[in-house]
Amino acid sequence: MRKIIALLLCAFLICSCAVTRKIENDTIQLRFLDEYVLPANIEIDNTIVGGLSGIDYKKGNYYLVSDQSSQPRIYRADISIKNNKFKEVSFEQLISIKKTKEFSNEVLDLEAVRFDSKRNEFVVTSEGGIDDDDKNPGIYRISNIGQIQNSFNIPEYFKAGDVQKPRNNGVFEGLTESFDQQAYWVATELPLEKDSSKPKIFPSRSHIRITKFDKNTGEPIKQFVYKLDGISKLPINYFAVNGVTEILEYAEDKFLILERAYSAGYGSHGNTVKIFEIDASQVTNTLEIQRLKGEDYTTAEKKLLFNFKSVKDKLTQGIIDNIEGMSFGPLLENGQQSLILVSDNNFNSFAEQLNQFILMQININETNTVTN
Repeated sequence: MRKIIALLLCAFLICSCAVTRKIENDTIQLRFLDEYVLPANIEIDNTIVGGLSGIDYKKGNYYLVSDQSSQPRIYRADISIKNNKFKEVSFEQLISIKKTKEFSNEVLDLEAVRFDSKRNEFVVTSEGGIDDDDKNPGIYRISNIGQIQNSFNIPEYFKAGDVQKPRNNGVFEGLTESFDQQAYWVATELPLEKDSSKPKIFPSRSHIRITKFDKNTGEPIKQFVYKLDGISKLPINYFAVNGVTEILEYAEDKFLILERAYSAGYGSHGNTVKIFEIDASQVTNTLEIQRLKGEDYTTAEKKLLFNFKSVKDKLTQGIIDNIEGMSFGPLLENGQQSLILVSDNNFNSFAEQLNQFILMQININETNTVTN
């Protein structure tokens, strides 16, 4: 018994050094307001609503992307908010992704979506199929009726067959329009194999790349490195992961970063979800660095803003679900900015999971920030 206690204490101490625990909210404050759980097995146009891995809000409409690669699709939804609470979430339109001949062999495991109201088009990210199909991840422009128009030009080290070895289910996950609306930033969920290791329960060097692409040309123009937290919970069934699931640029070189960790063996309670503030104003441009390991560069500064563990008792059955999507929403009735998050329920393939929507209030103590 003493040995078991000693091992558990050791694991706790190690874990404490691997994760960020101190809340620093001097410039940004986040306040949880409400949760809404979509009833199970909701259907629209013969598709089950699930796998919601990205969300965007533009001019009164919400757009959500499903990561079911066998039937890639975008939903248009209506989300009513009143008195700082969700009133209703309803799905109004299905936009099926239509592959043209040029993109007929692409694996569309869609993970994020942004709608450009000026161009009347979507931009989506896909993790491709690295292990099973040796298919590249991608960033695609989609017309408002769902037809793939073209793709961005991704660096070779992100491609499935490259020696850098992108990790399966760990490539393009986060997507945000740049603050000046002239580009898109795209984040990988996990490090490339040759760049650094995956996050561990103990401190490790887990560095992902966040790349800026010109909106007009689709060419990469800049990149910086972000360090992931370690695993928050000691896994019971030998599997654990942590990665970036979404990003938002709210001011020039200032971002909100959503990290989601999962440890197997806890049923519906294996997730740890945190929101960070990062400053990329003093980073090294790593776009031309083929392999990060052994190189000298400056990473983005990182502060913990919110840990969903703090509101666990306010969530359905205490479940912090697989939260993957994040978007600025409308102004609240008090004039403050809202933040909307959504979870990917994996179509309930692992445990009891939810199509969970989260409403938050965000206060940013800076001028020149994003508003909707």
